[in-house]
Amino acid sequence: MYTLGLISNKKVNFHNSVQCSWEERCRPNWGNNRILSQFLTSVIPESGLLICIGWVLGGIIYWADKVQTFKLQPFIFFFYLLPQIVLDAGYSMPNKLFFSNFGSILVYAVIGTCWNAATLGLALWGCCLGGAIGDIDIGLLQLLLFGSLIAAVDPVAVIAVFEEVHVNEVLYILVFGESLLNDGVTVVLFNVFNAFVSLGGAQINAVEIIKGIISFFVVALGGSLVGVIFALLISLLTRCTKNIQIIEPGFIFILGYLSYLTAEMLSLSAILSCTFCGVCCQKYINANMDKRSVSTLRYVMKVFANGSETIIFVFLGITAIDPSIWVWNTAFILLTLLFIFVFRFIGVFFLTWILNQYRLVPLEFIDQLMMGYGGLRGAVAYGLVVLLDENKYKEKNLMISTTLLVVYFTVMLQGITMKPLVTWLKVKRAAVTERTLAEIIQNRTFDHILVAIEDISGQIGHNYMRDKWNNFEERWLYWLLMTPSARKSCDHIFNIFHKLNLKDAMSYVKEVRQKNSGQQITNSEHLCFFPSRWDSVHSVCLDMHEKDLKMRESEDFNAHHLLEQHLYRGKKQHRHRYSREYLEVNKDKNEVQEIFQRTMRSRLESFKSAKMGVNPPKKISYHLKKDQPQKVRDDQTFSPSPCLHSRTL
Repeated sequence: MYTLGLISNKKVNFHNSVQCSWEERCRPNWGNNRILSQFLTSVIPESGLLICIGWVLGGIIYWADKVQTFKLQPFIFFFYLLPQIVLDAGYSMPNKLFFSNFGSILVYAVIGTCWNAATLGLALWGCCLGGAIGDIDIGLLQLLLFGSLIAAVDPVAVIAVFEEVHVNEVLYILVFGESLLNDGVTVVLFNVFNAFVSLGGAQINAVEIIKGIISFFVVALGGSLVGVIFALLISLLTRCTKNIQIIEPGFIFILGYLSYLTAEMLSLSAILSCTFCGVCCQKYINANMDKRSVSTLRYVMKVFANGSETIIFVFLGITAIDPSIWVWNTAFILLTLLFIFVFRFIGVFFLTWILNQYRLVPLEFIDQLMMGYGGLRGAVAYGLVVLLDENKYKEKNLMISTTLLVVYFTVMLQGITMKPLVTWLKVKRAAVTERTLAEIIQNRTFDHILVAIEDISGQIGHNYMRDKWNNFEERWLYWLLMTPSARKSCDHIFNIFHKLNLKDAMSYVKEVRQKNSGQQITNSEHLCFFPSRWDSVHSVCLDMHEKDLKMRESEDFNAHHLLEQHLYRGKKQHRHRYSREYLEVNKDKNEVQEIFQRTMRSRLESFKSAKMGVNPPKKISYHLKKDQPQKVRDDQTFSPSPCLHSRTL
């Protein structure tokens, strides 16, 4: 029987080993695939990978149909894909950093964009006059229009790299804010120069130029104002969505998209309208809406934005596999790439030198270098160049070809070399850890000191204006745009007190749990070290184990009473009633006020008793059992020595 059992076991083991080896050979190597995907995304930006996928798909489509049937239409791009990306970028914008550096962002976005457009157009026109480009039918106004559309900076690839390597906050917000506002400024400049081309160069005089400058500011500021108005409407609407929490995230998408359409209908900047709508409403809607609705809004907005970006970059790759749009001019393409790099760096260094004269913390040379190198071009430039009329622009295909090559070159080459350059230049990184309470209090105190210094010296600076805005917001906007419960949660001192109470309770529970688990481990170790002696010492060990259980039971009673006294009361569970508009939840409005009142009452009683010289009453003893034993001292804790002593007896 024994030999038969060995033989059968060997057969089973052999069968299992053969089956496992066969499964290992047939199973796909998911680990290597995951490593390969991580390596590709860490080296090549996601936008570059999507463009490569578009090249493959475009080649397959052209090989099958002998013509490119799929193209990215400008109407679909500007009205269905772009608004979702802009709204998500505005909603995800860190408000404090954005408005603290708003002046610098405006300088880079407005003056920097105008500089890039004007210098590129004038430089190309000079090369045309010198004969360096060849015989092409293009004028100064058309080259200025081409410079305005090619100045649109795409933030997707560079922001992804900056988030991965955790660059400092100032560099991140300057690049992010500039690229976001830059798209709106580019569209406004494009429309101005397009109107000039339609008017004709001979009829343009000083009056028309002044009208163009005025229309530029009217379109940009008007679009921003429309976005602020819709942000106020969204914030007011979320005050009334308490009973329709299921569909309240939908209102944000609808009104955000309406801000884009309204600005477009009024011939204003739709991109700036949608951007400022998301920036200005995020604080109030996050405070008014339920936490689950806020989480739903964030995730759905990210899904829509990432889906739109994926479609855009894939179609940018598909569009390249179309011989009908390609017109090759080597000098024009190379000079465009050269002037883009040169004038981008000149503009960044010159504007930063001016800004550093007024900034409290000047921008370093490495940060300026990264800002100049981070000027990647994207889909906005392609969407604008496709809008051109072939009858007015004889060299439209040349502009399309050059724009596509500029997008591919900047996204692929600059995007791939961005991360190694950040590491090689040792760009200042941001702190990944969360700020402690002492750091938060110190920063807030320093802000108040700066406001006081500006007030004493009689200067109206950035800190003074921010303090005035905070007072106006707390006095009027909170009352107008927030619910009473949301206004109560905005009290910083109350929030800190609430967080400290919860942190103390959680640390107490964790300490008790660790202590109990440590005692259980000690008991199990004693039983494992002395297995042969357990029969003779079971009475003493069981006695100590019962004392340990009773002591833990008393500590559980104390912890239960402490948590019951300082945390929320238990609420009865109710059945959820079905409704298409409302999902009933068990929510107590007064639970935050309840913990505040009870904690302050207990601390006031302890303060009075200490002042009168009387010990405070111990309410915990009311919950203890009558037969509860006294606490065991540290020298009477369970150890192997009693068991060994009983063994010797």
